[in-house]
Amino acid sequence: MSQKLNVEPKIVWKYFHEITQVPRPSKKEGKIIAYLEAFAATHHLPVKKDRAGNILIAKAATKGLENLPVVILQSHIDMVCEKNSDTVHDFENDPIETVIDGEWLRAKGTTLGADNGIGMAAELAILASDDIEHGPVECLFTVDEETGLTGANALEKGFMTGKILLNLDSEDEGEIFIGCAGGKNTTATFAVKQLSVSDAYDYFKVEVKGLRGGHSGCDIHNGQGNAIKILARFFYYIRNLPQCVLCAIDGGNLHNAIPREASAVIGIPHAAKEAVMVHLNEFAAIIANELKHVDKDVRITMQSAEKPEYQIDNDLARRLIDALIACPHGVMAMSHEIEGLVETSTNLASVKMLENSRIVIVTSQRSSVESEKNAVADMVNAVFTLAGAEVQHGDGYPGWAPDRSSKILQAALETYRRLFGKDPAIKAIHAGLECGLFLEKYPGLDMISFGPTLRGVHSPDERIEIATVAMWWSHLLELLKNIPI
Repeated sequence: MSQKLNVEPKIVWKYFHEITQVPRPSKKEGKIIAYLEAFAATHHLPVKKDRAGNILIAKAATKGLENLPVVILQSHIDMVCEKNSDTVHDFENDPIETVIDGEWLRAKGTTLGADNGIGMAAELAILASDDIEHGPVECLFTVDEETGLTGANALEKGFMTGKILLNLDSEDEGEIFIGCAGGKNTTATFAVKQLSVSDAYDYFKVEVKGLRGGHSGCDIHNGQGNAIKILARFFYYIRNLPQCVLCAIDGGNLHNAIPREASAVIGIPHAAKEAVMVHLNEFAAIIANELKHVDKDVRITMQSAEKPEYQIDNDLARRLIDALIACPHGVMAMSHEIEGLVETSTNLASVKMLENSRIVIVTSQRSSVESEKNAVADMVNAVFTLAGAEVQHGDGYPGWAPDRSSKILQAALETYRRLFGKDPAIKAIHAGLECGLFLEKYPGLDMISFGPTLRGVHSPDERIEIATVAMWWSHLLELLKNIPI
């Protein structure tokens, strides 16, 4: 890619290309860790790794800036691995294929991994360069951010020494983030009673496809369709027809991604096939009308399927569909403190049938108010408990409270004004950042988060606006020369 993109900064795009060639799914970051260790060895830089797999590479100050305080540059090394259903890609072994699409860079049918590969690339560019002015830096690369912030959570005191941290995991150039939401997952499990299937039924696969999906923190307020909710609504829509049976259900993948696709295998009495198809067409038109402004490509289809091995008992199927209908999804409250900020939300993220006769539903709650985060998690708990499921909550992670008096924030504001002649926006984000966990381990940290413009993260529509990388890079380099003492 670096040979194809005749744009600046070439050194950042060089390392971004290298990163796209190294598979790095969450919890399977061994190859990218080895790449980072080899990079440090090649450039004769001190490197250390903690028990979780987090990497820290240090570099001394350039001449004349030795008096500046140590600055930590931080990115996570894992990526969300999502692909379109018609795309063949092995995320554990295949490189990401990138393409230029106008002013944007994206991948062929998969997530791009610019979240947070572009932050990693900037860190590597600074570490490798011999003509960038900066004080002493520590480049922190954390593991497994996307599935629970486990790398940041496992970070030990004393692993890094800096007291200023620049998180490079934000997605809007011209915006500086000084706070984020906390989050937790709530998981419901149903025990499945398997029944023999009947020859008195015809079997079909119902699919919901074509949705945009997106990040459950950054995109939840946009009103995209949730494939699981749509599928459950369809079954509720046909509840008064002759008894259909549910044989299998699947939807979504990741707790922090709005589900783009969902499917179910159902059995329909011979005489009811036409009536169900008529209802499906009616329902598809309803959904298309509801989502015409946000998910115009939504499709709901029904195709013949092979006779399955078993069906789910009707009582469980009813309770499952009722729970999926009742489970809240979307924005629950807006902030009264920061205009336009989502305060609390919940994401119905995935439903999976496991081989051990279990159906598992994963949901994710976020809030900048700890008590509200717990309250909406309790709401989800109550829905599934009433439906007869076993419910568990994850440990969760804390939010990051804004500090408008931050010295590094003031320096970032001044350098941005000097470069671009305008003020950046100062914001908090509804997504979870690792900063809250860093603050728990290192209470004195002064932090901001900023980055170039990304769109469609956590989905195959993920893309990065090429021109904003140069702007963000210029700001980062100017800031490194002007760290407050």
